[in-house]
Amino acid sequence: MTARSARSYAARGLHVLGTLAVLFFILFPIAWLAMTALRPARDAFSTSPFFSPTLENFRGIIGGENDLTMALVNSVVVGVATTLIALPMALLAAYGFSRYRFPGHRSMLLAMVATQFIPGVAIALPFLTLFHDLGLLDTRAALVIVNLSLVVPYITWLLKGFVDGLPLEIEEAARMDGCGQVRLLWRVVTPLAAPGIFVCAVFSFLLSWNEFLFPTFLAKENATTLPVGLMTLVRPEGVAWGQMAAAGLTVMLPMLIMSLFVRKHFAQGMTMGAIK
Repeated sequence: MTARSARSYAARGLHVLGTLAVLFFILFPIAWLAMTALRPARDAFSTSPFFSPTLENFRGIIGGENDLTMALVNSVVVGVATTLIALPMALLAAYGFSRYRFPGHRSMLLAMVATQFIPGVAIALPFLTLFHDLGLLDTRAALVIVNLSLVVPYITWLLKGFVDGLPLEIEEAARMDGCGQVRLLWRVVTPLAAPGIFVCAVFSFLLSWNEFLFPTFLAKENATTLPVGLMTLVRPEGVAWGQMAAAGLTVMLPMLIMSLFVRKHFAQGMTMGAIK
């Protein structure tokens, strides 16, 4: 074996070891969370990999003594509603910023992106006062409105890059065939930007699903979401670790399922507007 071959095998070995190390640090916490969720409550702190799986922790948070069913429903409703409303709004705004030049369009786009750098704590009190005056405290509508204020600027900026990458020739050909603006957006732009829209849908739902700060301020009982509901498992007498693990796994599950459906579009969507 030559010195060059030895270096090549050593480099490959280091690459494999590095990949395995990264996978271990990513997957081990998830695997341990799943094991804790499936252990009997009395064995929550056990480090043995061998145990008899049980669903008692899941029964405890779904219809049990620490029922989080309503919080789960609220999270799904708020996340889906936010995504369905945000996508068409963001697509229209992104198309306008990409295809039209009007006074102040660059400043408006920059201001929209700059809102992402405002700490949530700084705007929590104004939202609290506003929804109190409107009678919307502890409602799903309030959470959807707040999530839209967070999600729409981000996915508008993201979708603009995707629309920038679409060829103008296709739109011009559609207009020459008599295609109106609304039909052009629906029949031409939307199918071409589908990978980017899929990615934005995932990010929109993810941001809404994981939001913790604003539901804490704006939802007390009726509109409590699942991330906030997790805190009800922390009590003076102790933490129900098994049920906490089961609830944490429930929070992760929708995103894992969504990733299976959109993984083919994810890489294309993330790079769609990178090169013109």
